[in-house]
Amino acid sequence: MSEGSTTNIVLVSNDGASITVDRAVAERSMLIKNMLEDLGDGVLSTPVPIPNVNEAVLRKVIEWAEHHKHDPVPATDDDSDSRKKTTDIEEWDQKFMQVDQEMLFEIILAANYLDIKALLDVGCKTVANMIKGKVSGGDPKNLQHHQ
Repeated sequence: MSEGSTTNIVLVSNDGASITVDRAVAERSMLIKNMLEDLGDGVLSTPVPIPNVNEAVLRKVIEWAEHHKHDPVPATDDDSDSRKKTTDIEEWDQKFMQVDQEMLFEIILAANYLDIKALLDVGCKTVANMIKGKVSGGDPKNLQHHQ
């Protein structure tokens, strides 16, 4: 397989939806990237099950990954400056996270499961800013316990 070629893979959500996505986009998820590396290129024709994520959430995660596919993979250093400042969220990401609270928490859970650190950070920063009252509709009294 040449480096310049585009390879698609099929992800299957827990509710049975098949979503075709560019491999480079899917590999924003370290879980998927490691799985593809471990199993080799033979798995590319086989749908990849994503058992903990439903179609709506998976499509949102893919939308985020598509937008950020050319971003450098963040360092694994948890003490990096970008992780410390909760108010620093790119404008596109702020708009992306303007979803209902249930979807926001589902995105955070999916980002954690799929091991997409940058998306997990954006989701957690969004919740932190809601708690601080810095996001529209971010009245801390509106935060409900998520189960």
